[in-house]
Amino acid sequence: MNEFEKEVQSKRHDIFDAAAGFIFSFAFFMIIFFIAVIFDAIGS
Repeated sequence: MNEFEKEVQSKRHDIFDAAAGFIFSFAFFMIIFFIAVIFDAIGS
């Protein structure tokens, strides 16, 4: 047995961390996109 499997720091599943990272990064780029769209609409 792997020695790192004996003393795990977190027993949560990785899917929750992966989903949170995806959602936060998606929201960040979506905010940047909408700011650019707003500036484009104001400038035209």
